[in-house]
Amino acid sequence: MTPTMDGAALLDEVEAFHRRFNVFPTEAAYVAVALWDAHAHLLDCFDSTPRLAFLSPEPGSGKSRALEIVETLVPQSMTAVNASAAALFRAVSGANGRPTILFDEIDTIFGPKAGDNEELRGFLNAGHRRSGVTYRCIGDGGNQTVQAFPSYCAVAVAGLGSLPDTILTRSVVIRMRRRARNERVEPFRARIHEAQGHKLRERLAQWAEQARARVVDAWPDMPEGVTDRPADVWEPLLAVADAAGGAWPERAREACVTLVTASKANDKGSMGIRLLADLRDHVMVGIDRLPTVAILDRLNALDDAPWADLHGKPLDNRRLSRMLAEYMTADNEPIASRNIKTAGSVLKGYYAADLHDAWARYCPPPPESPLPPLPGTENTA
Repeated sequence: MTPTMDGAALLDEVEAFHRRFNVFPTEAAYVAVALWDAHAHLLDCFDSTPRLAFLSPEPGSGKSRALEIVETLVPQSMTAVNASAAALFRAVSGANGRPTILFDEIDTIFGPKAGDNEELRGFLNAGHRRSGVTYRCIGDGGNQTVQAFPSYCAVAVAGLGSLPDTILTRSVVIRMRRRARNERVEPFRARIHEAQGHKLRERLAQWAEQARARVVDAWPDMPEGVTDRPADVWEPLLAVADAAGGAWPERAREACVTLVTASKANDKGSMGIRLLADLRDHVMVGIDRLPTVAILDRLNALDDAPWADLHGKPLDNRRLSRMLAEYMTADNEPIASRNIKTAGSVLKGYYAADLHDAWARYCPPPPESPLPPLPGTENTA
């Protein structure tokens, strides 16, 4: 009979293996990545699988090395730098077992210079859920039939910049940075260290078989405030931590709160939500209406905002109208410009009343206004 394995000690070893070769930005990142490695061995126990995303603003930040270490630890790793969506869904549904897909240089697929990759984006989105399938026509001419290909698989990516919102919100995001001069890692030598990683991978697979019964029906308690999509992302990782025991349940929840909070701070939402928030917090503060020309001037003048350079062009009237029309007023009508009477003329513009419902539904809480001074402390100088 195989002796019962100590899951907490094994995860400690997985974390230590990453620490030898990677400098992650936070302690929470080491915890999350170790749990993600283990969850890939238990994929059939979960309703969904989070994507693991190593992202950075500049090259040389350790993203590819992090992905290399993950590759040694997960089951049936498949490196897919230039793989097509068709190749991937055939690999996932093939007879050789479900691979763990690793995408390096993901920015070449979804970055600003990439072509149309909606099919690949659809595959990655569908594969987040165990019920996810990709439908394709099989056959020639009039003999074609529709066939469903399973898409559910674990995916880790590395790249510059960001990801499409639909993938980013399904991901545990590790925002990598270049090592400081005082940060040291051990050089990774594939001939030596791959074998060490593979031994850990075999032990993870053995532990996963022992832990499967504890994980398959688990409903881990989520930290306060972690709901909706972040809860879907972290539920499998917390289930693994609870099954491992030791310090891992507590460390996992601390990591969850840290990384979910960081993702909210870094994620400005979609461009539409960013537009709504900038209108509310910077452009129309204390104003009940404003001509379109004035709105565009103020948006394009905002520091640290994208509006002055949208693929080489500033935001214009047509794009502003198209973006706002995606959202509804309180009367369930698309937000649209209306006439605004000014001194001697009538201009097209937007009313704050038309935006209030969208602001309430889609935007994060507004920045807190300064508290009024306490009675008796007013500056009377």
